[in-house]
Amino acid sequence: MLLSIVSPVYRAEFQLEELVERIKTSVESIQLDFEIILVNDHSPDQSWTKIVELSRKHPFVKGVKLSRNFGQHYAITAGLDQAKGDWVIVMDCDLQDRPEEIPNLFHKAQEGFHVVLARRVIRKDGFFKKLGSKIFYRTLAYLTGSKQDESIANFGIYHQDVVREICAMRESIRYFPTMVKWVGFKQTAIDVDHASREIGQSSYNFKKLFNLALDIMLAFSDKPIRLTVKLGLLVALTGFCFAIYTLIRYFQGDIIVAGYASMIISLWMLSGFILITLGMVGLYVGKTFEGVKNRPIYIVEEKLNF
Repeated sequence: MLLSIVSPVYRAEFQLEELVERIKTSVESIQLDFEIILVNDHSPDQSWTKIVELSRKHPFVKGVKLSRNFGQHYAITAGLDQAKGDWVIVMDCDLQDRPEEIPNLFHKAQEGFHVVLARRVIRKDGFFKKLGSKIFYRTLAYLTGSKQDESIANFGIYHQDVVREICAMRESIRYFPTMVKWVGFKQTAIDVDHASREIGQSSYNFKKLFNLALDIMLAFSDKPIRLTVKLGLLVALTGFCFAIYTLIRYFQGDIIVAGYASMIISLWMLSGFILITLGMVGLYVGKTFEGVKNRPIYIVEEKLNF
């Protein structure tokens, strides 16, 4: 049985050696053949140089270098496309996903599950990152109409059948956890320890999280369009009631000169709603335009040990 460990790499040159050694120790404890696939997402530091060094030292370390920065979930896809294992572990490279949890994930999977996710009971992140993550997942749950758990991310073990179906999904917008939920199969989660980040900081700031949430919303849900339609109906109903009220006052002689304020307020409100609606439709059209181009999801510049 072969176990593939896929890890997207970005700004991790000082963690990679420890990552490989800890993965090696953990997997050897369950006596499995394994490969470690490190996908360099065009990291601006010396991560690729370190991957080259590790691949020369360890035949089981395989490197994939992307031609530019495509993003974490695209790098995960690049690694999954290369993985040959009967089971695949996906984990971050910053060592917050502890390699020592791999045996626990594997043993749980042997109980008959296709997917075993790592649930971070106590997250060792800063206050603002945890707050941003909570807002992100709750908004995502509302817009996609699916249950989201902010304690679960990419870390987990996946059967090759699950990986094959995820790799068959070639849409241009990628978000690995949602794709895992969509393909189904028998899934569960176990509690794991979450380590604090010793070196550097997360590359996800508020702007990146917002753009990620917007992409996911457009790719996996039409709820914003539905909400816009409901808002339009509410505005139309309010306008109709206001028109009836105005007519009644007119026939009663209460209105002699039409009000300037009400006209301006109505004009600005309706114009704003129209622009919001057009903008929302435009976003969907734009994403559809990106999809029909049929460009590759990622581009590999170089591979090692394959």
